[in-house]
Amino acid sequence: HRLLSCFVSYLLPPFSDTNEVDVPINTRVGTKRYMAPEVLDETLNKNHFQPYIMADIYSFGLIIWEMARRCITGGIVEEYQLPYYDMVPNDPSFEDMREVVCMKHLRPVVSNRWNSDECLRAILKLMCECWAHNPASRLTALRIKKTLGKMVESQDVKI
Repeated sequence: HRLLSCFVSYLLPPFSDTNEVDVPINTRVGTKRYMAPEVLDETLNKNHFQPYIMADIYSFGLIIWEMARRCITGGIVEEYQLPYYDMVPNDPSFEDMREVVCMKHLRPVVSNRWNSDECLRAILKLMCECWAHNPASRLTALRIKKTLGKMVESQDVKI
């Protein structure tokens, strides 16, 4: 809960008392590899707060992917890699990322081992719902929190 709260509050843009978003004109700033499709193709509605939250949920899905790769199952663990490491150059341009994420609708590759482990299978489902192409289809932060809480209870997951 604390990690998710810190993540969301750190990445969200500031807003005023009138709920108007106070951000620079250029929203394509930050780590290109983690940018949501609507940021890369510049369709993000810059005048409202909620679209920024949904873009951050997409990025959070990529962070879940990074962490899940490092989980040991059956004695197997994948080496650390950045999202899209096998699809774009080390320092991708906006266009590199836009082509992969927006035009080809690709997401980071998931190992087959994830489907053979109950916990990783649940994480995979959660992760895919976070990085949906359509922002309205992504999970909310509250839904992510509740889903992770249920996983901890039902699977005796150690976090």
